[in-house]
Amino acid sequence: MRVTRTTERLRPKSVRAKIVALLMLPIVSLMALWGFAAVSTASSIGDTQRVKEVNAELLAPVDEFVTALQTERTAATRHAAAPNTADLDTLEAARKATDKAATAFHDGANASTTDAGLLDSGLPARIDRLKAEAAGLADLRAQTDVKGTAQKAFTGYSAVIEQAFAVTGALTGENDTDAASEARVVLELARAREAVAQEQALLAAGSGSGTLTTEQYTLFAGAVATQRELLKPGVADLKPTHRTAYDAVLRGASYDTLAAVENRVRSAGPGTSAVSAGFLKGWDGAADAVLKGLTEAESDAGTGATAKTDPFGWDTLGASGIAVVLGLVGVLLSLLVSVFVGRGFIVELLDLRNDALEVAGRRLPRAMRRLHAGQGVDIDAEAPMRRLVGDELAQVGTALTAVQRAALKAASERAELLSGISGVYVSLARRSQVLLHRQLDLLHQLEQRPRDPAEVQELYQVDYLATRMRRHSESLLILSGIAPGRGWRDPIPLLDVLRAAVAEIEQPGRVQIWASPPASINGGSVADVIHLLAELVENAASFSPPSSMVQLRATRLREGLLIEIEDSGFGMNEEGLGEANRKIQSEKVDLLDPKQIGLFVVNRIAARQGLRVELRSSPNGGATAAVLIPSNLIRDDMSAHDAALSAGQDDGRSLAPASALITRQRG
Repeated sequence: MRVTRTTERLRPKSVRAKIVALLMLPIVSLMALWGFAAVSTASSIGDTQRVKEVNAELLAPVDEFVTALQTERTAATRHAAAPNTADLDTLEAARKATDKAATAFHDGANASTTDAGLLDSGLPARIDRLKAEAAGLADLRAQTDVKGTAQKAFTGYSAVIEQAFAVTGALTGENDTDAASEARVVLELARAREAVAQEQALLAAGSGSGTLTTEQYTLFAGAVATQRELLKPGVADLKPTHRTAYDAVLRGASYDTLAAVENRVRSAGPGTSAVSAGFLKGWDGAADAVLKGLTEAESDAGTGATAKTDPFGWDTLGASGIAVVLGLVGVLLSLLVSVFVGRGFIVELLDLRNDALEVAGRRLPRAMRRLHAGQGVDIDAEAPMRRLVGDELAQVGTALTAVQRAALKAASERAELLSGISGVYVSLARRSQVLLHRQLDLLHQLEQRPRDPAEVQELYQVDYLATRMRRHSESLLILSGIAPGRGWRDPIPLLDVLRAAVAEIEQPGRVQIWASPPASINGGSVADVIHLLAELVENAASFSPPSSMVQLRATRLREGLLIEIEDSGFGMNEEGLGEANRKIQSEKVDLLDPKQIGLFVVNRIAARQGLRVELRSSPNGGATAAVLIPSNLIRDDMSAHDAALSAGQDDGRSLAPASALITRQRG
């Protein structure tokens, strides 16, 4: 139950909110996908930019430092084996190059904007150790300047180079770009180049001293094995564009010479023969050429390719960049189309709703009121028929117009039917009135002749019946909207009006008329007041026990005369009283409702004369009908008192027939 209430609370209420929710769901989904693609692309751009920074600030300086160290190591081992002036100049130049590369590495590491700890948890410690090794080169140089320290120089420089490789290895995970080959492969090729450089340094130390020691031979053989194990397999794993430079080195004459010397030295074993002039023929030139070629190829495959990478280029963005651009275009188009279509749809729905409310709240009720008032209605003007074209909303509007036309047509036909019925009522009522007036005139003449009292009483009974028939005939005219034919020119005393009303019911003896104030009713309203009071008195007598009396009282108020008809019947419940008062006070009279026609007659008379009529419960358990006659319809007669009213009340049993109470005036 709680889930249902929450769902109902979250469900959009208005049409606008529902359409917005319907259109926003795919747009939000599309924006989420576009946002994911945009974030991924931005992440790729950021990663590429970070790799370029790491390459420029750390990897490239480290590679240059390693290359300089390899050159200095060869020169240092040769000079330590057999010092001479020419080798010293070469060594000094190599040391200057190494110092310059060390300074560049130190500056790059200090200026790096990338947190080394985020790249690799052990990288900061490795960089610090490499800095310490670079700072300790002065001590290493001082120790290896002495003759006979070639092996120590080789070991010392190789340790620094190995520490540099440790730094490079920690950065391989951050050096992968689409433009460069895999960083691990490039690192293996760098180690292969280091093996060639070690071979050159070992042979330089042996050739300087004139003999290749067993340790140097062992290291040389290991370096050759490492180089051959890593170089060609590593080249095969490179990208085709980077493999070309390595293939040029491996297929060149220098590499063939290098391989031939390696084979001869390994075959000769340790000793003097391994470094003889015949065994090392062409070695230095070939080794230098191979190292240079490998260095350039390594730069093209690694740091050089990374340095050329464009973070916003095709290699970085590629399909993801196109997806971001197309996704942005799609989001914008979706927003525009959704806003355009949704706004148009909302406008159409609101127009349709407003048209429906206009029809239901103003145009149709207005036309109905005109029809009930007997006025004609042009259906084509009120509800012009639309052609069934357009989309579904237009068809709904057409259907709404068709419903309106059908309602107007049905109401018009019903009004015509009621008008026809009213015409029939009027015709029959007019004919009946003529006959009843003739009958009442004849009865009046018969009553004036001397007769037996019993016969006179019977004539009175016939007079009562004729009077009631005349009232029912007048009711037909009143319901048809026509005033009764009888009328008076002069005001009539209130007491005579009350008596005349009582005389028009079937059992006038059951009505007790209490003393009434000295007042008269204007002649033009007398017939309607008599008819209205007769309907209410007859209603009270009909719905009360035959043995009970109906009380008829009149009171003078500031607003006019208040006449109350009270019975002692079973009364009416609140729902029944409400329904009866609605029929009395309603602006519309349904002539096709056969129940309580007398209330509709009261409704028409009260509306025409401006009377106020209300039914309410009586303290005695029955019902009371209160009629307020406004002051403009009455005249005060303070000097005219009927001596017969001195007793304070008048019983209806002494009433003469209505035809004899008031002199009839034709009008």
